[in-house]
Amino acid sequence: MYTHGHHESVLRSHRWRTAENSAAYLLPHLVPGMSVLDIGCGPGTITVDLAARVAPGPVTAVEISGDALQLARAEADSRGQRNINFAVSDVHALDFPDSAFDVVHAHQVLQHVADPIRALREMRRVSRPGGIIAVRDSDYAAFTWFPRVPALDEWLGLYQQAARANAGEPDAGRRLLSWAHAAGFTDVRASASTWCFATSAETRWWGEMWAERIRSSDLARQLLTSGAATAGDLRRIADGWREWAAAADAWFVVLHGEIVCRS
Repeated sequence: MYTHGHHESVLRSHRWRTAENSAAYLLPHLVPGMSVLDIGCGPGTITVDLAARVAPGPVTAVEISGDALQLARAEADSRGQRNINFAVSDVHALDFPDSAFDVVHAHQVLQHVADPIRALREMRRVSRPGGIIAVRDSDYAAFTWFPRVPALDEWLGLYQQAARANAGEPDAGRRLLSWAHAAGFTDVRASASTWCFATSAETRWWGEMWAERIRSSDLARQLLTSGAATAGDLRRIADGWREWAAAADAWFVVLHGEIVCRS
């Protein structure tokens, strides 16, 4: 179960992502002509960027459902990127032959899957010998912000509770290296990078986006249905996000773990 869902407030955040701000650690390894598998492609903004870099090499965009995959199709069509194929598949059991791709990429995926080690083994299986497996995931417990607004601490605790109820691991970033080792990789380079929201425009955008998500997305429905929070709780947290965003010195950092593995 995908904790965030596909509410417009979620997609607004996902469409902001580019290869430059979300896959910079991978870009030096890409050359034209490579074949790429992009797992959990979401609305496709990173996928299309990767496709432009490896063209005329083929890119295959994967999502868990056809409905989710339509978002990436629309992005590719709008930007005229033609070297992208689309497939519905589960990262635990990918519907591709062995050694099919030069690069296998997953952004913000392993934090949501039931068995990240099995997923990494599947990613290695479909990568050619010597190929690249590149993974980036955020680490919620390492998020930090100023000023300290109590409602944001409440938000973080509720999000971690909901993600783990869905068999995910919201603090995946710090675990990527250990998961790669457990999956049998011996050639692994681990790194980290951040998103930093510090200008008034950035903090207003980030704060308003989360204020809406905590009340209207699948996360909100899950918290209400499970009894983890009331509608009043979610309103208070949304107000807290707006209070934080309105501060003149508001600052928020999202930490990500990254790994580049050789198959």
